[in-house]
Amino acid sequence: MGVHEIKPGDVLLAVEDISLSFGAVRAISDVSFDIRKGEVRAIIGPNGAGKTSMLNCINGFYHPQQGTITYKGQKRSAMKPYEAAAQGIARTFQNVALFKGMSTLDNIMTGRNLKMKSNLLTSMIWWGKAEKEELEHRRFVEDIIDFLEIEAIRKTPVGRLPYGLQKRVELGRALAAEPELLLLDEPMAGMNLEEKEDMCRFILDVNDEFGTTICLIEHDMGVVMDISDRVMVLDYGGKIGDGVPEEVRTNQNVIDAYLGGGH
Repeated sequence: MGVHEIKPGDVLLAVEDISLSFGAVRAISDVSFDIRKGEVRAIIGPNGAGKTSMLNCINGFYHPQQGTITYKGQKRSAMKPYEAAAQGIARTFQNVALFKGMSTLDNIMTGRNLKMKSNLLTSMIWWGKAEKEELEHRRFVEDIIDFLEIEAIRKTPVGRLPYGLQKRVELGRALAAEPELLLLDEPMAGMNLEEKEDMCRFILDVNDEFGTTICLIEHDMGVVMDISDRVMVLDYGGKIGDGVPEEVRTNQNVIDAYLGGGH
């Protein structure tokens, strides 16, 4: 399609003047920001600020009424989530969205669906290319399980796992799609301190070892300031701050939004 190769530090995704409304409720108001290849980009803000709505616009779950999204040099319009996934955008959710009756291994295997080329008939017959492909995908998933240090629960139904481990399995499923851009919606919500430290380490390792660009929503300000390259702040659907962590930490608008009487 003539898209130039995106190098580390180049803009991978650009959001320009996005607005999103649900009836009379304005969820996002004229927000512009970008995500550069190879960075950890955080979106923060009080509850109801429009953070999840922004991720939903990026991965095609919502279609904004105004503005444009450019991904890898191509302007996108009305993209659906499966199309975003096929182009290298994966995400996790605030509330764990796993198949509770399936094992850790099988849940992560579902993240390989878009990578599988065998059709249903050859898969049912289980011979030739289908068998070889299945084994290759399983090896890839086993590597993710090793990477996330969850070998001990690989055969355990995820519904039996504590919440922190379920979040790790969901991260594994997203990684199974080999995303270029990984959207993480509150990956540490509901975790204790030890689980948060583990998740921080895995996020940084994914960014460093796989070269995956990460955009995350997180309420724990200590975590955000420790692991992010740049931070955007939303409040009531509008952008009130954007920059490196130290700039955001000392931004008076941000301080007022978090500490003022409005929240």
